[in-house]
Amino acid sequence: MMRNTSVTTVSFALAVLLNSALAAASSSKPAGPLIVDVSSNVVVMEYEAWFGPEAVTFQGTAAMPLLQSPDMHSVGGGYDSADPAVIRKHVAQLEQLGVDAALIDLTNNVSCIFDSEWFVRRYVTYCTPSFRSYNQTIRDNTGNLYPAWTELGTRLKLIPLLGGNVDNVMYKDLDGKTALQKEIEYFAALMQQYPERQVVYEGKPLMLIFLGAAQDPNRADHPLWVRIREFLSDHPEFSSQYTFKLMAGYLDSQPDLWLNQDTPDGPVEVAPEYGFWSWVDRLNPTCTVPPFCPYYPSYNRAGSRVENLTVSVAAAGQYGWGCPNSEAPPYCPDDSLRFGKGEAYDTFDSFMTYARQLDPIFLILHQFNEFVPPDEGWNANTDDDIEPANLWGSGALEVVRHQISMYRQPSSAERPN
Repeated sequence: MMRNTSVTTVSFALAVLLNSALAAASSSKPAGPLIVDVSSNVVVMEYEAWFGPEAVTFQGTAAMPLLQSPDMHSVGGGYDSADPAVIRKHVAQLEQLGVDAALIDLTNNVSCIFDSEWFVRRYVTYCTPSFRSYNQTIRDNTGNLYPAWTELGTRLKLIPLLGGNVDNVMYKDLDGKTALQKEIEYFAALMQQYPERQVVYEGKPLMLIFLGAAQDPNRADHPLWVRIREFLSDHPEFSSQYTFKLMAGYLDSQPDLWLNQDTPDGPVEVAPEYGFWSWVDRLNPTCTVPPFCPYYPSYNRAGSRVENLTVSVAAAGQYGWGCPNSEAPPYCPDDSLRFGKGEAYDTFDSFMTYARQLDPIFLILHQFNEFVPPDEGWNANTDDDIEPANLWGSGALEVVRHQISMYRQPSSAERPN
């Protein structure tokens, strides 16, 4: 049953004050990593530090954030991810939402960022000097979160999301190292320098590796996900020091990876031999577009517990958002839109209903602030960002905060007025 998740400005303001007070109290406690075990319920927000005059701008994006930086005025507005005021505001918003950690995304163009000019000329021909500079600024912005968040004294933690979604991240450079290896070393140094930012899982600091969308399930083909696992196994200096989990997108549409390959009538479990965490899934039980519907989110298990579930405020259909030949343009018939009736966040509400039922160790929210271009989303319904923006105001913050509150205390959380 769908619920109205709107909240009043007054109730949200009171919640913000309470959460701020709790955050201030927690920041005075001795710093230390977040220890996660099979009894934990951790909420993680996917987060990008991609923006700035020397990195990605907001020109041509579907939505514009309400938060602005003075040094972005000359490039059309938006904010700089290295702006201390922006960092401080984002930390306050994430604390108010009630999340435990941010999943910091450095998955794109990993070889362009970390490999030598010789390697780039040979294997990454699109990596021009300016493009390389932009992406290295994104790397620096992402790494800067460790000292910046530590200086702010936040309770929030950081989980690196590494790029394992293209073959060239596993090619060796002149120094004998792969780009993925260099990225692991980059974040390992930061995690060792700022241990209070770590999330420790299975006894070691956690890193995630993003594999992209479609995965070849056949090990005999030696797909990239198999090669990455072999690489980690062959490098005990990494596997003995860190816990690595592999994430894949749209597992809802890859039945070869499911434990049970029958037509689903609820969330689908990923087979243990793969154990992939979900990056983003679709959720559309009423979809009738063959051969993939209906859509349900995926999860995997760690013993008796569900280990990971990823939820979103909107999810595109099998062929993207826009289907001009559909019966109801401009949307595709299997899209899951941000808004249902009126201003209700029906898609997110449905995702969180399953989250309360499955009770995962790691609940990941996709996402805070990617700000995609129009080909991936052109209005509020086709954008899954949560950060306050011109297309939806602060409404997503209010909805997500309330849903996290219900998730943490499902039997006692009060429904807002």
